[in-house]
Amino acid sequence: MYQTTKGEFMKAGIYLGKEKVKIQELPLPEVGDYDVLIQNIYSSICGTDVAVFMHGPNTGHKVNVGGEFGHETISRIVKVGKEVKDFKVGDRVYPYPLYAKDDTSRAGTLGGFSEYILVPNAKKNHSLYQVEKRISDKLASLIEPFTVGCRGARRGMIPSGQGYFKGQNAVVFGSGTIGIAAAVAFKYFGMEKVMICDYSAYRLEIAKKLGFETCNLQVDDFINHAKDYFGMAYSLNGPTANIDCWLDAAGAKSILDDFLKLGKIESRFVSVAVNKEPRSIDLLHMTYAQQSIIGSGGYMKEDVDDVQEIMACGKWNLESMITHEFPLEQLDQALYKASDVNNSLNVIIKMKK
Repeated sequence: MYQTTKGEFMKAGIYLGKEKVKIQELPLPEVGDYDVLIQNIYSSICGTDVAVFMHGPNTGHKVNVGGEFGHETISRIVKVGKEVKDFKVGDRVYPYPLYAKDDTSRAGTLGGFSEYILVPNAKKNHSLYQVEKRISDKLASLIEPFTVGCRGARRGMIPSGQGYFKGQNAVVFGSGTIGIAAAVAFKYFGMEKVMICDYSAYRLEIAKKLGFETCNLQVDDFINHAKDYFGMAYSLNGPTANIDCWLDAAGAKSILDDFLKLGKIESRFVSVAVNKEPRSIDLLHMTYAQQSIIGSGGYMKEDVDDVQEIMACGKWNLESMITHEFPLEQLDQALYKASDVNNSLNVIIKMKK
C-alpha cells in the first residue's frame, strides 16, 4: 500500500482559463492528526467543468485561474491521521464535495483532477462516504452527478408514508448524466412512465437502451409524442399529455414556457438545470392551473444513500453511460470530448494506479 512521506509530489490538473489546462506537480499534502489523504481512482467530468473550460472563468463553478478543479470522483484512502477512528488505509470512499475540503466554497474545486485530495477533519457520512462493494470503480465516479439527479427526482415526487406516491408520469428534458440519473431515480421512487427528451440522438440512444421512452426534439413533435405515450389529460388550454412532473435538466427557456402552457392541471415543474436569466411567469394562469414550480439544487445525505442502492441493485446498466475514458495527461482532450454532446455522454479520467 502506498505510504506518503514529506518531499513527495503529485500530479494535478490546473485550470488556466478558456481552453487552457496543464498538468502540474504540486507538493503532496501533509496529513494532520484528524485528516485523511485519499488517492483518486476515477474522476468524471461535469458539465460545469466543460463550461468553464470552453467559455472561461465564471461560466461554470467558480474555478480560480491557477487552481485545482474537478469534483466528481471515487477515491481510496492512503493515509489517516493518528486521531482518525472511522477510516482506515485501503477504504474506498466518495468525497462529498460540499464538505470534503471543510469549505463549501470548494465544492466545485475539490481536486478531482489531481492525484490526491487532503480531507481535513474527516467525518464519516459527512465529508467521506464508504462506497458499496457491488459498485464498480468506474460507475462510482458518477455518484456525485447521480445525487444531483436523484435530488431532482425526489423533489418531483409526492411523499406518501415512508416513501412516495406511485403510478404517476414524468418527463425529463436533457439526456446528460444528470438527466438520465433523474429518470432512473424517478423509476426507483415509483414513477409509472418516464420519458427523456433531447436533441442529441447519440445520448437518446443510450437512454433508450436503459429502458426509457425517448423523444428527439429535432424530429419529433413533443406534445403529440407525449400524448401517445402518456395518454390524455387536461390543461387550462385544453387537452394535453398526462404528465404529472416535468424536470428540466437542460436549461432551455422554452421548457418552462411549454410547461406553463401545456402542463396539465396540478402538474409540477422541477428546475435542476442552471438557469441564470430572470424569468417572467403568468402567476394568474399558474394559480388557476394549480401548477407548482420547484427548485432543486445540489444533494443531501439521503441522496448518497439512495444512489448507492440504485447503482448496486443492477436493474440498469448504468456504466453504459460512460462513453469515453482518458488518462490525466490528456485532460484537455477529455474536456473537448465531453463538450461534444452529439458524440459523447459521460467522460471519465483514469487516475494513476
